[in-house]
Amino acid sequence: MRIAICDDEKNIRELIGNKVIKQYPETEIVSFSSGEELLLSDKHIDILFLDIQMSGRNGMETARELRKKDKSVILIFVTAVEKYVFQAFDVGAFNYIVKPIDDTKFADVLCRAVDEWCSQDTNVSEPEANYVMINNGGVHTKVMIEDIVYAEVFNRKVVIHKLDEKIEYYGKMSDLEAVAGDSFFGPHRAYLVNFKYVEKYDATTIYLEKGTALMAKQNYPDFVKKYMKYKIMRIPYVKEVFVSEKNEQIQAEMLLDKEIEPEADKKIQGDIMMLNKSMPNYKRIGKVVVREQEFEKTTTRKIKRNN
Repeated sequence: MRIAICDDEKNIRELIGNKVIKQYPETEIVSFSSGEELLLSDKHIDILFLDIQMSGRNGMETARELRKKDKSVILIFVTAVEKYVFQAFDVGAFNYIVKPIDDTKFADVLCRAVDEWCSQDTNVSEPEANYVMINNGGVHTKVMIEDIVYAEVFNRKVVIHKLDEKIEYYGKMSDLEAVAGDSFFGPHRAYLVNFKYVEKYDATTIYLEKGTALMAKQNYPDFVKKYMKYKIMRIPYVKEVFVSEKNEQIQAEMLLDKEIEPEADKKIQGDIMMLNKSMPNYKRIGKVVVREQEFEKTTTRKIKRNN
C-alpha cells in the first residue's frame, strides 16, 4: 500500500507521515510539496492526504486534475479552513481532516480509508467509464461524459463544452441527455449542464466552472431538488436520497448505509449546513430527515438558509 502526502508545509508532511507509519508500519510513504509536483509524478497512489490551501495550484485544482487520470485514489483533504470542504464532494473525496490534526479523528479516518482500499483491491475489474462517440465530418471523437461541463444547441448543432475545448456536431440534444445520466440536468430546452461543474446559480442563469447556461423559470424548482440530491449523495455514509417539495418546503430524506457514530453524525449535519448555504437563492426553509438503514433510530433536522 502506498500513501502519499501533498502539503506545502514540511512539518505537516512529516507529522502525517509519522502518524501513518505508527498505524501501518509496512506502508510506503511518498511526499509532495506542491500540487504541481504531485501531478508530474508517475507513481501509483492508493491513499492521498491533500492539503487544500497550498501556494501555486491549490488542493481543489490539483484534485480535479488528478481525477482525470486516476479515478481510484482514495482522497482525504487536510485543511485549516472547514468551509472549503463542501467542494470536496465534486472531486469524490473520501473524507477530510481539519488542522490542527486530532489523533483520534486521524486514526479513524485512516482506518476506514484502508478498509476502503482493501475492498477496492478485491474487485476483479471495473466497469468502463461512460463516454459518447461524436461524429463530426467523418471524424469520430470519444468524449468522456464526466468531462462535459455543459452542452448547448447553437445553429442547429450540439456544442459540447469541456474545460479545455469545445466540440460541435450535428445531432439531437435528447440523444446526449439520454446517455448523460443523473449528474446532468436540462435547465432550458437548449442546454444540458453537468452538476459537477456548477459554481452558483439563480432563477435565470447557471454559472459553471467554464461558461454559463440559461435557466427556464419553470425548471428552476426541479433543478434545485435534483442538484440538492446530487450534492447530498456525495456526503459520506449516504446511500440514497429522496427529495420532495411540500407546502413550499424542500425536504430531503437521507438513507444511511450503516449506523453512525456521534462524530460522523456531527459531520453530516455540518455537510448539510454547508450544502444549505451553497444554495442561497432558493429562499425556503428546508427539512432533512435521516434514517439509518436496518436501525429504528430516526432524526429530523431543520435547516434554514441565511439570505
